[in-house]
Amino acid sequence: MTGYETILFEKSDHVATITINRPEAMNSFTRKMMDEFVDAWSTIRFDDDIHCVVLKAAPGRAFCTGVDVKASREPGGEVVIDDVWNAEDPGNKLGPKANDCWKPVVCAVHGMAAGGAFYWLNECDIIICSEDATFFDPHVTYGMTSALEPIGATYKMPLGDVLRMVLLGNDERISAETAKRIGLVSEVLPLDQLYDRAQELAGMIAAKPTAATQGSLKAIWQSLDMPRSVALATGLKYCQLGNPVGTAQVDRAALMADKAKNFETR
Repeated sequence: MTGYETILFEKSDHVATITINRPEAMNSFTRKMMDEFVDAWSTIRFDDDIHCVVLKAAPGRAFCTGVDVKASREPGGEVVIDDVWNAEDPGNKLGPKANDCWKPVVCAVHGMAAGGAFYWLNECDIIICSEDATFFDPHVTYGMTSALEPIGATYKMPLGDVLRMVLLGNDERISAETAKRIGLVSEVLPLDQLYDRAQELAGMIAAKPTAATQGSLKAIWQSLDMPRSVALATGLKYCQLGNPVGTAQVDRAALMADKAKNFETR
């Protein structure tokens, strides 16, 4: 698929940048966007020149406010199908892991991230946000059961914070600093520094052997669905399979000899 309508796709220096691009609708998602993300993640997955991804949203009040309710009511625009036998989880089309894409994803959040925005947040590897970012889930306020996004969020946030977010709905928002305190995001920055920092982090990751980064992510993420002993045994196999490939992609002796290597302390 080329010529996306709802997202922007760029590639430079082994980093792909996806921009959710519906600022006129608070960057809410539609069925068209779902299909375009499926194509984008597939492109990233099979392009060996892409080592890392930055996910962001077009400037405006929101990173994403979930599904575009107005568009979903139009013919052919349904995001969640009413036929219970053919209903599907929109998150299966939006997130990288649901699409078997194991390239690392750095997510840069600004403004409101609400409801369905967690389909992306729940599957990103590093999340940073601007000082104006807020996070909330409005489903129950509108009489809707909130299940899919918050269940995913329990792997990112403490259970108590997920339950509070769900039950308070529109009456409370998680601030950027609280999001950092509870572990949802790892950095809070001024808005004018947010996207440069996301690209900087992605660049550092992209410089590393892609076999090692993808193998690490796949082993860790898939372990969440396994008992501990099974996860450890499976993880060993990932190391045995991936390390010969990953170590062949770097000059380890040169890296170890660089005593002046700079690093950040967080």
